[in-house]
Amino acid sequence: MQRTVFDQDHEAFRKTIREFIAKEVVPVHHEWEQRGHPPREFYRRLGELGVLGIQVPEEFGGGGESSFKFFAVVGEECAAAGVTFGSYSVHSQLILPYLMAHATAEQKQRWLPGFASGDLMFAIAMTEPGTGSDLANIATSAKLSADGTHYVVNGAKTFITGGALADRILVVCRTAPSTPEDRRTGLSILVVDTTSQGFEVGRKIDKIGLKASDTAELSFTDVVVPVADLLGEEGQGFAYLTDNLAQERLSIALGGAASAQAALQHALAYVKERKVFGKPVAAFQNTKFVLAECATEVEAITLMADRALEALDAGELTVADAAKAKLFCTEGAGRVIDKCLQLHGGYGYVTEFPIARLYADTRVTRIFGGTSEVMKTIIAKDLGL
Repeated sequence: MQRTVFDQDHEAFRKTIREFIAKEVVPVHHEWEQRGHPPREFYRRLGELGVLGIQVPEEFGGGGESSFKFFAVVGEECAAAGVTFGSYSVHSQLILPYLMAHATAEQKQRWLPGFASGDLMFAIAMTEPGTGSDLANIATSAKLSADGTHYVVNGAKTFITGGALADRILVVCRTAPSTPEDRRTGLSILVVDTTSQGFEVGRKIDKIGLKASDTAELSFTDVVVPVADLLGEEGQGFAYLTDNLAQERLSIALGGAASAQAALQHALAYVKERKVFGKPVAAFQNTKFVLAECATEVEAITLMADRALEALDAGELTVADAAKAKLFCTEGAGRVIDKCLQLHGGYGYVTEFPIARLYADTRVTRIFGGTSEVMKTIIAKDLGL
């Protein structure tokens, strides 16, 4: 079925991104994986291209686009090439909605120009060693000083994408105790300067996939944060997180769809070239049947992702709809990629083949942003169960 989600502007942007990846990313991506992240200068290069600031208002040096579709294009091209842009997606797709919705005019003036240029890279710190998906259980504390000028932050975070290189981190912390009636109360978001005394980047987490994206443990020991760096209102952190999780989950769903599409193309190319028992792997009936199944599932995944993408741009994407998209697209991508890897035989287990990297990189999509089990819970609640 013909896709209608992208127009000529998106396709022109796609061409630019594809050429950029081929020239400036693919030749050095293996070095990034070994290092654990791209060089810091790469993000400034993305800023020069306008990739970081696609949705940043023009007055702050961004592109001023309202559509999320340009981000979807970047994701598809990265998946097709078998590369990642480090922590780019967290910075551009996850952080910006918080800043646009809750930052003051003064904060936007301070942060958004650097956000768009890549001079200021952002991360967000929600997960703690003992919380996982249970954000209401966050224990990192932020106590207001007696004179009301600053907060003092103490605690630890883990699994923080981009945490090792970030200049500013949105830290979800507890500014007041929760209540038995509502555990979600008392959470706030502070935008912490990573040059602050008492802030430390701990262990760089060694993952099975996404090797070119840094993931770190963070610690806060009496870190002083000016009240001017409180994002939005004190005590409204959980509500802010809930508001933005739908877009985050759609972004993950789109990544799943892009990975499934890429896996199918890699498998098609491989089975036509690889010969077994004197004939191409593509000639065997089993291969044809498996790829027919994959093509059908990829079509369904893509349609679900495209529909959710259109709903987001229209301002109609609900929390439950985003959960459905994430669940369906990531679980489906896992099935498709596994089948496509199997068709590669032993070479599918070799990391120089894109299908192997897709397999490792995509597995986490069923975990971060809320596990598949959490998505099912959200959907069940929407059904009145």
